[in-house]
This record gives sequence, structure tokens and C-alpha cells, in this order.
Amino acid sequence: MIMGDTCTRGCRFCGVNSGIPLALDADEPRRIAQAARELGLKHVVITSVTRDDLSDGGSEHFANTVREIRELLPEVTIELLVPDFLGDEAAISKVVRAEPEIFNHNIETVPRLYPLMRPEADYKRSLDVLRMVKRLAPDMTTKSGIMLGLGETDEEVIQVLSDMRKANCNMITIGQYLRPEECNLPVKEFITPEVFQDYQDKALSMGFQSAYCGPFVRSSYNAGEFVKKAGE
Repeated sequence: MIMGDTCTRGCRFCGVNSGIPLALDADEPRRIAQAARELGLKHVVITSVTRDDLSDGGSEHFANTVREIRELLPEVTIELLVPDFLGDEAAISKVVRAEPEIFNHNIETVPRLYPLMRPEADYKRSLDVLRMVKRLAPDMTTKSGIMLGLGETDEEVIQVLSDMRKANCNMITIGQYLRPEECNLPVKEFITPEVFQDYQDKALSMGFQSAYCGPFVRSSYNAGEFVKKAGE
């Protein structure tokens, strides 16, 4: 996770601190690349807090991180899990031009629950981010994810999957919401493995290249395997 440990938003499902972040560390991209080399990574996933305080949302910092990794590890594959950058095309373009193998932006939940879970986000805007990436770079692999167990209905989940496919999203992860702390939203329901399997089957039948759905699945679950499937 880059750009600090303090988010400018306060999503009610998330355990990351929210508040006023520190200034960006310009040397962080280089250090991230060095760490990836020292760890011998073959696939690198980079994510961040949301930085609405920055004029470009930190998109240039993401791009610089990709460039530094490419410089030290030209054979590595890179996945970026990014915020929505307030839907700004110029910011998103900076990230796309850095050419990560996978551009991941999570939808997180069904639109009805956005005011409760993500009051500072917007469902349509997040879908537009995925659409924008495909318009800017049609061959770039896009990925998204949602959580279950917060009161969504089956019909709402299927509609989200359909909306993602209409945005030409290639890959999907669906996992169980688990409450990070008492101050976060409570779990409404624990979804069974059979229901997750059904969503996975439906997602694949809808045209997703890859779908990982299960209680312990998260955005970066088997991320390297996603890359292999994308190349098949």
C-alpha cells in the first residue's frame, strides 16, 4: 500500500485510518521497486489509500511506482488496485499510460448500499472508471471486486455483475465481508460456500475471463493466477 496509511475518505467497511494524510514521499516508488526485487516477486500488487487531497489523486505516484518496478524488474507483472481518482480522466490516463498488466478498481458493493457503506463514493463513477480504462486502452485487463454479507440481495449482486460486464470488466473477485473493528458496519449474513460457487459459475457464464468467489477471497486473492489466465 502506497501513499501513506491515512485515507481521506471514511468508508464504513474499511479498517484503514481516515483523516489528513502526510505529504507524499517522492522516494517511495524507488523503495517499493527495491523491496519487490529483494523479495524475488514475479507479480506485484500495488494499492493505496484514497488521496482526494492531491490534485491528481496520486495517479502520478502510481505511475512512478510502475516505472521504478519496470526499471529494476522488467519481467515482473504488475497489478494496480486504485481508488476512483474522483473519475478524473487525466488522472486515470496517467495510470493507464504506465501500462500495468491489470488495472483493478473495486466496486465493493451494490448501489443501494453505497450511501451506507461508501458515502463519499459513487457506484456509477466507479463503473465509469472501468469503462474509461477500456476506452483508453482496449487491450488492458480490468478487474473489480465486491463483498457480500452486508444485506445485498441475489438480484442486486447479479445486476452488479451484469453492469461490470457491460463495462467490459474482465475479472471479478467476490468475498465475505468481515468486520474489521466495532466501529465498522456489522455483518448481516455469512454467505455459504455453495452460494459463492454459484456466483462464480454465473460470472464465468456471463463472460468474465476469471472469477474467484469464496468466503476468504479478497481483491488480491491468487492475483498471479489471474495474470496467467489473462494470458491464455
